[in-house]
Formats: sequence, structure tokens, C-alpha cells
Amino acid sequence: METKNNTGAIFKNDKKTAETQPDYKGKVNVNGKEMEVALWLKTSQSGMKYFSATFQEPYVKPAVLTPPAEPFKLEEDDLPF
Repeated sequence: METKNNTGAIFKNDKKTAETQPDYKGKVNVNGKEMEVALWLKTSQSGMKYFSATFQEPYVKPAVLTPPAEPFKLEEDDLPF
């Protein structure tokens, strides 16, 4: 989903399986930069509810290097000595 500049969307994390995982997740676009946001619903010592938030750049899966089709073979004729 592409977001317009300085907008975003946050959704309830229905796949949460551990307390360390966020309660809400989403994507925002701030000044043209796409960011992922995670929110945890917390309660302060005085009983006031609030969100704790983190922002990070989207995860990019590393490129998989594919080996060459044939291994490189050095022929004796290719040696300069």
C-alpha cells in the first residue's frame, strides 16, 4: 500500500502472540520517507493509558546471490608462465 506524503495507516495486530510484539502496526510516509510504525498500548503508574511507539525503515529482504551456472575452470593454456 502506497501512502501519500505525511499520511499513514495503523491497524490492530491480530497476529500478536507475545507481549513484546506491538498491539498495532502500520506504515506512514513522513516528508516523503516510508516508515513502519509499531504501537504498544501501555498504562502509566497513575493509570493513564497511552501508546508507546517505534518507527523504523521498512525491512528489505537481502538479495540472494545465485552461483554461476558453471564453475570457473582455468585451463593450463591460460597460464602466463
